[in-house]
Amino acid sequence: MEEEARKLLEEGIRKKLISPGKGELSTFPHGTKVIFHYRTSLCDGTVLDDSRTMGGNSKPMELILGKKFKLAVWERVVISMKQGEIAEFTCDTKHTALYPLVSQSLRNISVGKDPLEGQRHCCGIAQIHSHHSLGHGDLDQLQANPQPLVFTIELLEVLPPGSYQLDMWAMSDQEKLDLVPQIHEEGNMLFKQGKVKEASEKYYNAIACLKNLQMKEHPGDGGWIKLDLMITPLLLNYCQCLLQQGQYYEVIEHCSSLVFKYEDNVKAYYKRGKAHAAVWNEKEARADFAKVLELDPSLEASVNKELRAMEEKLRSKQQEEKGRYKGLFDYNARPAAATTG
Repeated sequence: MEEEARKLLEEGIRKKLISPGKGELSTFPHGTKVIFHYRTSLCDGTVLDDSRTMGGNSKPMELILGKKFKLAVWERVVISMKQGEIAEFTCDTKHTALYPLVSQSLRNISVGKDPLEGQRHCCGIAQIHSHHSLGHGDLDQLQANPQPLVFTIELLEVLPPGSYQLDMWAMSDQEKLDLVPQIHEEGNMLFKQGKVKEASEKYYNAIACLKNLQMKEHPGDGGWIKLDLMITPLLLNYCQCLLQQGQYYEVIEHCSSLVFKYEDNVKAYYKRGKAHAAVWNEKEARADFAKVLELDPSLEASVNKELRAMEEKLRSKQQEEKGRYKGLFDYNARPAAATTG
């Protein structure tokens, strides 16, 4: 262990053992899955991230060794640990320059967002040297002023290759492409079974996977367009789930992005029309349903049904409001004047 600590020190990593682990040190072959909790601090003790509290989930970090994780120093330090060990690693700036981007992705994941949300279409080093905000003041400051960081890590589990199911994020690009149709079909099956929430999660995961691949392509190029055409039906299915869950404004947002790119997408106009109708946007709903009929007159019966339902809701709302304010401006209903004895 002293020899390993010396090697780490030569690499600009100072290790402090807090609690020893159990058993023998693993050989950590490529493909080993490590699961650990981490806390990231500045050298003055200021905590930036803590996996036990991030997003209120207490979800540990999972890494597949050899998959070229963006923050390579994490792979370097965990292979010096035994399962169950807790240790503190103070790492020189050369190891921590990309941490702001990694932290942004992890924070996004912890609250259910796309891990790449807010990142520009360029490599990590280019983003580090840009003035693009990461959406978090502490990360912007760290990005502008790179410095050593302290990682306190508790190694929970070490799983050898072949003993676990590979997570999507750890797959190669081709493995992700091959898996997307399967996830799509699983989502369809769940939707048919009435498990709308579970289906939406499947569609969301498939979309996130394809968007991850799309980030590696130049917008408008053949590869980018091909991936976008794969994303579109998944996004429409996702919007159908959102409609049934009452997430109308999110449907409007997603469908607007689709019709901006694909002006003849009937399904996007139809779903956006339904969402507008649900939030009392009568003018916008009528415009979308008119566009649906323009693109596909065979949908007239369905559109008329949606219009009748919207008109009925509007009449009911008007009646409710009329009853609520009845008498407020009725000057014939003034109270009788008070009399004196």
